[in-house]
Formats: sequence, C-alpha cells, structure tokens
Amino acid sequence: MEQHITSINVSEIKSLSGFKVRTCNANEMSGEGAQIGHLWQRFYSEIAPELTSTSQVYGVYTHYESDVTGDFDVYACTNTPINTVETESVDLAAGHYLRFNGQGSMPHAVIDVWGQVWQYFSNEQCPHIRAYKTDYEFYKSSDEVEVFISVG
Repeated sequence: MEQHITSINVSEIKSLSGFKVRTCNANEMSGEGAQIGHLWQRFYSEIAPELTSTSQVYGVYTHYESDVTGDFDVYACTNTPINTVETESVDLAAGHYLRFNGQGSMPHAVIDVWGQVWQYFSNEQCPHIRAYKTDYEFYKSSDEVEVFISVG
C-alpha cells in the first residue's frame, strides 16, 4: 500500500471531550489488557447518540511515558460539548505533524494506517523523529481517517 504523507503545522489548539483510558501497545497487541476497543464501544454507545451532523470525532494519544514501548493516554472524543455523560477534556496540541491517510471499513482502516506509521518511523532512512507528545486520529467520515503524528 502506497503511503501518502503530508507534513503540516497545526497552529490552532482544539479542545475536545470524551472518554479516556491509559494503556500500552504491548497490551493492545497481545489482547491481554487491551482497552482501546472497549473505549470506542463506550464512546459510540454513550456519546455518539448526542453528536450532530457537524460534530467531529477524534482519537487522541497523549501523555506518553516514553516511546512506542511506554504507557500513554487514549481519548475517544469529539469537539461537540457533551452534557449527558461525564467526560474528560483534552487539547489537541499545536505543533508540527505528519499526516497519514487511510480509507476503508473501520477499525481496519485506522489499524492499517497505524501500521504504516510504525513502518515509516522504523525505517533507518526516516527523516523525522516522533516527538511522543500528542498524536491523533481525525475521522473524516465513517470510512476515512487521517492520523497526525507529532514530530520534532
């Protein structure tokens, strides 16, 4: 699959609200202790019914303990204020990002994009270094996602 990667600077900080879990890649990949799937199930059962046609949906990865091996927070969230359930807030940080695009049925499409991200950054000739600050998924539609990775 050909990668389409765009380097962009995000200057606007976006405040979002949703649900949060703390996890690590080892737990998510092994299935033991995996939490991200349950996080999204909760989001779609409790928050999604409150969304409007102009609502945007994000997955935010932040508060990294270290690198790809450490713990991090994951938020399933939206830009739409939600008053019917208790949510947590997170800001999309301004900064320099690489944008990776994916299309297809979810969650397979977003999982494929993360595979592209890991492959890109594990290449010895990769010209960028992950910052491990704030990374995020922006769900453009039910079958299209953009993944933004913070770089130094």
